[in-house]
Amino acid sequence: MSQRQVLQVFEQYQKARTQFVQTIAEFATRPQNIETLQNAGVMSLLRPLLLDVVPTIQQTAALALGRLANYNDDLAEAVVKGDILPQLVYSLAEQNRFYKKAAAFVLRAVAKHSPELAQAVVDCGALDALVVSLEEFDPGVKEAAAWALGYIARHNAQLSQAVVDAGAVPLLVLCIQEPEIALKRIAASSLSDIAKHSLELAQTVVDTGAIAHLAQMTLNPDAKLKRHVLSALSQMAKHSVDLAEMVVEAEIFPAVLACLKDPDEYVRKNVTTLMREITKHTPELSQMIVNAGGVAAVIDYLGDSRGNVRLPGIMMLGYVAAHSENLAMAVIVSKGVPQLAICLVEEPEDHIKAATAWAFGQIGRHTPEHARAVAAANVLPKLLGLYLDTQCSEDLQVKAKKALKNILQKCTHLPGLEPLLYEAPSNILKHVICQFSKVLPHDSKARRLFVTSGGLKKVQEIKAEPGSALQEYINAINNCYPEEIVRYYSPGYSEALLERVENYQPA
Repeated sequence: MSQRQVLQVFEQYQKARTQFVQTIAEFATRPQNIETLQNAGVMSLLRPLLLDVVPTIQQTAALALGRLANYNDDLAEAVVKGDILPQLVYSLAEQNRFYKKAAAFVLRAVAKHSPELAQAVVDCGALDALVVSLEEFDPGVKEAAAWALGYIARHNAQLSQAVVDAGAVPLLVLCIQEPEIALKRIAASSLSDIAKHSLELAQTVVDTGAIAHLAQMTLNPDAKLKRHVLSALSQMAKHSVDLAEMVVEAEIFPAVLACLKDPDEYVRKNVTTLMREITKHTPELSQMIVNAGGVAAVIDYLGDSRGNVRLPGIMMLGYVAAHSENLAMAVIVSKGVPQLAICLVEEPEDHIKAATAWAFGQIGRHTPEHARAVAAANVLPKLLGLYLDTQCSEDLQVKAKKALKNILQKCTHLPGLEPLLYEAPSNILKHVICQFSKVLPHDSKARRLFVTSGGLKKVQEIKAEPGSALQEYINAINNCYPEEIVRYYSPGYSEALLERVENYQPA
């Protein structure tokens, strides 16, 4: 065989390898091909190609492995069991930038599925190699490394701490200062994933000066970047008063409220989430958001939104109202009650209804004036209906019941209470009757209306245990009326009258 023939054979062999990995990488983009590739044992065929002498074959083999591992946890586990990870980690330090990006992609694709698979990536020494990659000149390599680190950190505090211990946080903060938008996005997302688990991890991120840099990007025109920036600030603010105050002191309000009008629904949701995480801590932080126009802006946002993106806004209003009478009144004055009532009716999901019921309880529990605002919006019968509906989740029933009791204990708005007389079970009815017994002795107009509306008749029909609190409240109501009126509306009175008529002997 001549030298030329030998070279031709090698050339054909290289072409065949190249065509094979390119075809597999292409096939791996289509979900319908994945099972066939898996059954054909493609993992074991790709592994030796990671060590191929031709760089493009190495890179394409890594890309194909990443796409397969990205598809499901079985394939990701096959990458781990195939002893492929150590080779990828070694290559991160040794190979060119194209291979490094592909290798980081495989590590990310494996780590994303579960804490166990992410731990396998950590155990093979990937963290140090990924952190070193954050210092590469090429922004694409940095982005791929930051993405992999974020996918490892997002699972739990232990993995997040491992990422911190590897020295990733200061380099990720440098990455958010780079000019490339894609790198900024992924670095901000990874910082968010690290900070979310605990106060200590969030404090580590804050201590590197991340808040100031993130705050500068809250009004960047790029929607995806704003999503991640607002999420990262939320994950820091949620852990403590001190961290929430640091976020506020970065002077993002009121400018960040403009994000509530952003076309991107996740930007809108994330800014509302940030406000929720700040307002939950103290009355002072809530007051600051109120002063910035945050409550009115969130109420408008609820009117323009549907579904799960409403949830943080609903909760934010509840947190604000929970702190004090004045803050709850700020929610009422900004027309929060009618908007929350719309959410309660419109939203089909039980967890959103439960949050709305809870928010009503926080608004209405302060004073009769607060309770009146809720009752006047015809919310009480709706809460009662949710409490009594056996199709509702247990959490929704519990929250509706608690909200009802909170509001009823302050409510003196009798027209809002009266519908409950006819529907409420005894444990709720007790609170309703109690409120009537407090108001009727001091309000002659209300006493008259209570008779003409049928309320007094309904009270006489209630069967209460002698000596019970409910019986005492009924007695207090009856004492507001002449005895003959009470008798007239008592069950059986008409039959007694007819009997008297029958037995009456005219003179």
